[in-house]
Amino acid sequence: MALSRLEKAQVWLYKALMGVLFMLFRLLSPRRPAMSGKKLPPVSNPLLVMSATQLAKKIRRKEVSSVEVVRAYIDRIQEVNPFLNAVTKDRFDAALQEATQVDKLIEEETGGEEVLEDRLPLLGVPLSVKESFSLQGMPLTTGVISRRGVVATVDAPPVALLKRAGAIPMGVTNTSELCMWCESHNHLHGITSNPYDLERIPGGSSGGEGSILGAAGAVIGVGSDIGGSIRMPCFFNGIFGHKTTPGVVSLDNQYPPCTGRHPEYCSSGPMCRYAEDLLPMLKIMAGPNAHMLSLNKKVDLKKLRFFTIPHDGGSQMTYPVSKELMEIQRKVVKSLEADLGVKVKEVSFPGLRYGFQIWDTYMALPDDEGKTPTPFAELMGEPGRPVWPLWELLKWLIGKSEHTMAAIGLALLEMTHVSKPSPFIIQQKEKLQKEVDELLGTDGVFLYPSHPRVAPKHHHPLFRPFDFAYTGVINILGLPVTQCPLGLGEEGLPLGVQVAAGKLQDHLTLEVALYLEKTFGGWRDPGAN
Repeated sequence: MALSRLEKAQVWLYKALMGVLFMLFRLLSPRRPAMSGKKLPPVSNPLLVMSATQLAKKIRRKEVSSVEVVRAYIDRIQEVNPFLNAVTKDRFDAALQEATQVDKLIEEETGGEEVLEDRLPLLGVPLSVKESFSLQGMPLTTGVISRRGVVATVDAPPVALLKRAGAIPMGVTNTSELCMWCESHNHLHGITSNPYDLERIPGGSSGGEGSILGAAGAVIGVGSDIGGSIRMPCFFNGIFGHKTTPGVVSLDNQYPPCTGRHPEYCSSGPMCRYAEDLLPMLKIMAGPNAHMLSLNKKVDLKKLRFFTIPHDGGSQMTYPVSKELMEIQRKVVKSLEADLGVKVKEVSFPGLRYGFQIWDTYMALPDDEGKTPTPFAELMGEPGRPVWPLWELLKWLIGKSEHTMAAIGLALLEMTHVSKPSPFIIQQKEKLQKEVDELLGTDGVFLYPSHPRVAPKHHHPLFRPFDFAYTGVINILGLPVTQCPLGLGEEGLPLGVQVAAGKLQDHLTLEVALYLEKTFGGWRDPGAN
């Protein structure tokens, strides 16, 4: 059984529509100032090249003050943000006040360093926050002009838990409009750039986080992921990120809220420059659900079963994986086999060819009570009436729309959905789920490309809108995934790979991340020569 004529027509329609929209965009959108040749200044303060774990230890031992660390990150953000437009609102004065209180607390603590480490493991460490997470007193707009002025009155649970562990929020970072596109661009806060090449995208929707972390303007941050929104920014910006098994880290007090079956596919998780920060961050962010994961269990990599999947098998919707990304994945395989004495088996799953269709179909399904997800056009129109996508497109053509071409395109694509999901696609997903679950068990991990290409140039994803299927399909499968950087490629842009494991086996991929950082060098300073 294969795609029906109607479904093949949908594929053609999707591609044709995106091609037309991209050409219109190139013709009618205002030109950005040329950024070619411009480069970020290199990191000069040694405090900026320490992990959060190392910084917290130094602060506890009074080897450095929290005020010094916070001031170093304020200086770096002020140095790089004019190039990047990653941080949309800062809270530097409040952060310095909180750092002063931290230093006073440490001076007065009589229980010793161990007490502080146990109670406040991130005491005095700066934190960046994706703007779709509620951070009390800060904007909560997700780039929608009609939400200008909306301010969070509470903290989202993961943010509250990190603050309770001693982390100090520095500000909030840019997203795509309503967090549903792979480029962090909106008409409220503007467009965010990649620290390795300012003419390229940092990904989305957690692109502001990825950008400021990659630029060493932050050391740890928080993101959310329903189609790759942690992993694509981490890949494009050369940092680590973890898409947690769904249902572990709370999704409360984020905007837009998850509806329909989206809580089954969406995850919040840590983003950071250093792999050793992933595990302690996840322990904190999981809060009362940390017991669901075996995060304290020691992992012996030599006893794991490793698999590699070089590509999706030739999807009609995605571009082929580039030679340099296939080659770096092969190098990972060779390193694992040489260093650990394991055999990495290459496998393929025919269902991956339908990755986008699986993601698109399951994202539209109703929940167990029959409630469908909130339509994207409705979210675009809030707090008023839903937008009319065709009318918004016409307004955009004359420069009168408040919405991005990506958001309008998504609303238009939503109009093409058929009322009944494709039985073929449902069958493909169920078969793929069974195959993957049986392959991985509780001791298997697989490598899979993060994206077909390194970071694209600004707006180019409008012409290749379905390449995110490499990350999106894993959301629907409900697997934990760690995105790992693997050095820089031919154009000086980050390379990387996804490392996935069975449900609730997050500790396995986090351990592989530590190995890959040691072997391939981890994050690289984008300003270095």
